[in-house]
Amino acid sequence: MKKRIAIFGSTGSIGTQALEVIAAHPELFSAEILTAQHNEEALIAQALQFNPNIVVIGDERKYEKVKQALSATPVKVFAGEAALAEAAGIDCYDMMVAAIVGFAGLKPTLIALNEGKSVGLANKETLVVAGDIVMQKSVEKRAPIIPIDSEHSAIFQCLVGETRNKIEKVILTASGGPFLGKKPNFLLNVKRDHALQHPNWKMGAKITIDSATLMNKGLEMIEARWLFNLQPNQVQTLIHPQSIIHSIVQFEDGSMKAQMGLPDMKLPIQYALTFPSRIKNDFPRYDFRKPCQLNFEDPDIKTFRNLALASEALNRGGNLPCIMNAANEIAVFAFLRNRIGFLDMTDVIEAAMERLPFIENPSLNDYYESDGEARNFAASLIRL
Repeated sequence: MKKRIAIFGSTGSIGTQALEVIAAHPELFSAEILTAQHNEEALIAQALQFNPNIVVIGDERKYEKVKQALSATPVKVFAGEAALAEAAGIDCYDMMVAAIVGFAGLKPTLIALNEGKSVGLANKETLVVAGDIVMQKSVEKRAPIIPIDSEHSAIFQCLVGETRNKIEKVILTASGGPFLGKKPNFLLNVKRDHALQHPNWKMGAKITIDSATLMNKGLEMIEARWLFNLQPNQVQTLIHPQSIIHSIVQFEDGSMKAQMGLPDMKLPIQYALTFPSRIKNDFPRYDFRKPCQLNFEDPDIKTFRNLALASEALNRGGNLPCIMNAANEIAVFAFLRNRIGFLDMTDVIEAAMERLPFIENPSLNDYYESDGEARNFAASLIRL
């Protein structure tokens, strides 16, 4: 039987690539739910191609346009945040691809897990903000979370067959982004267009900026802590500019496993959709016969202080990662609109982490309140 897929965030980078995988294997998958926040044109085109059961446009002002465009089809059209949550709870799909960017992805993911659905997780912020609650729900409902982030997919793949073997540490690799080796005097004048030029990966704007500041690697450290039930000191990062080794697992006997491949997000997406099987594809292959030096170095946390802030959030826990993530989302939003400078983003995040109340054992409601407070605080610093 076909696996029925719900893609929450279908018009973004991960969502569109997930649909490419589905289109390449129509005998294995069907797209049952597609959602987007603002991009109604892309959502309409996707709905006409894949004929899903349901589409949801988050921006309610665009409902009539989507409804009219799909009026000749059997596709059901809904709009708004409440509809997004309701769609996650409808029993017409087997697996959710959680590709909504940022904190907004938390609620639909929790609803899917509560319904016992497996989740292909591309939204790292869900675990950064409320990893304890999300993983508890996954265990309680026996609803598996299969990571789609390339680094966490790599760790996941390395751990297949290793259930009884203890992990000593995991090493998340990072390309270093477009400003590898640069110092603060250079970064002071960086503009959005330069920061959006990632050397290896084709990604959405928000994650591309996070990669340039190394915040993305910090978020991934916190995600890995929860996803693989690790202690903070078991999660490390390493700069690897070629992005061939996606992550490494070191076991207690000193042996290491690494997952390798060319940087292509369709590979971890396909693996998540087909797990535990692997299926044939025509993706480009890495060729060891062609000269290529693989380099590794420690990240420069004095220049890229976001990674140091994320390490602090990882070690302290509580609601601090939630505060950090919310402030970062506002700061990135402002930078992309040329309202603040590249280095200003770190200052905004640091101020929020220092000045907002710390809660050691937050509830889900505490996470929502902390997110709102941090967004308001960050916006007040920027005067959005």
